[in-house]
Amino acid sequence: MQIRNLRWWIAALLAAASALSYLDRQSLPVAVVEIHKTIPITDTQYSWLVALFLLSYGLMYAIGGRIIDLLGTKRGYALMITWWSLATIFHGFVTNVLELGIARFLLGIGEGGGFPGSAKAVSEWFPAKERSFAFGIFNTGSSLGAVAAPPLIAFVIIEFSWRWVFYFTGLLGIAWLGFWWKLYDRPNEHKLITADERKYLQVSLPGSSSPSQVSVIPWARLFQYRQTWGLVLSSLVSNSAWYFFIFWLPKYLADVRHLDIAHIGYYAWIPYAFAGAGSFVGGWFSSFLIARRVSLDHSRKIALGISAGVMPASLFIVRSPLSVAIIFFSVAFLGFQFWSTISQTVASDIFPASTVGSIIGLMGAAGSLGAVLFNVLVGWFLTHYHSYSAVMTIVGLLLPLSFFIILFVVGRIEPLDQPENLATP
Repeated sequence: MQIRNLRWWIAALLAAASALSYLDRQSLPVAVVEIHKTIPITDTQYSWLVALFLLSYGLMYAIGGRIIDLLGTKRGYALMITWWSLATIFHGFVTNVLELGIARFLLGIGEGGGFPGSAKAVSEWFPAKERSFAFGIFNTGSSLGAVAAPPLIAFVIIEFSWRWVFYFTGLLGIAWLGFWWKLYDRPNEHKLITADERKYLQVSLPGSSSPSQVSVIPWARLFQYRQTWGLVLSSLVSNSAWYFFIFWLPKYLADVRHLDIAHIGYYAWIPYAFAGAGSFVGGWFSSFLIARRVSLDHSRKIALGISAGVMPASLFIVRSPLSVAIIFFSVAFLGFQFWSTISQTVASDIFPASTVGSIIGLMGAAGSLGAVLFNVLVGWFLTHYHSYSAVMTIVGLLLPLSFFIILFVVGRIEPLDQPENLATP
């Protein structure tokens, strides 16, 4: 049996994986109020738990991208989601902060390969005119997982216990693996693709009909290109904002707005719903501009500029009443995921598919490193000054700074003139 429009089914499967990834990583931030009753966790300890996840996540983002380039998307992604699902289940067995730190570190190792794997899959299945929309679809999955996390986790905790949150979410990842193994292959190797779609991809996506080739490209060669430096530096700056929001929002609502687990579940999903809209609309908008004959370069930069322009909404969160603060959180979340969708698309616009896993991996590693440092700073600052005002101010300015890096370091967004030189020994 053949499947019509198979590439969009694959995009939906990638979205489901992203949703599971965010559901797994959000389990601790949402459940930490309840976990604290069993395992006391200070602000400083919590910041280090976040840092441990981000450290392994960042390292594996780079290494995982190269592993996926080496093993191929199908086997590489299967390895990653199996690891992070088992690590999630391990969270349910911890008895102290040290064991919880080990669990977070192991989770980061697995999840670090997820987004590079999704980016590589999109580069293998989608031509440039559809690529940002495909990125938007799988990136929307991360927001859907985060939307589901607060109410779902609150329900499981109230009905069972916080440990069952990790058992349940980990088993969902194992179930996803079966669908992935059945549905994914490269276009030229897939038995379920229709003749029309195969012909379309052969014409519109160079290399889709070529045999899969495995080549490990030295990072030193990648850094010969200013585009690599620009994308990596931009991620180093911008990702701190997102990781601050996803790991500190539930704690902020508990510590500053004094919400219990039920009310956190009631409010905390709302910004992630807007984040999902940002991913979807961001991907659609850039593809819409290309369809209206706007150049690839301008379509990506217009979208990035819009997203950077709305992120400073976070400056107004601290001084606003709760209902208005949730609105400003939501606008900031929308802006970042709008940005994230396009910035990852830019990497696949510039570099060939054989290299995308490594490039996205380097971007993610840099972003996680920046987030590690920033989250430790946040923990120290809150311990000593007990105020989120300065933190929110910094967060609101990170995307505008990243946008200037894209403009002046990356420069024109277009495919490399001679991408084959990347794989030359």
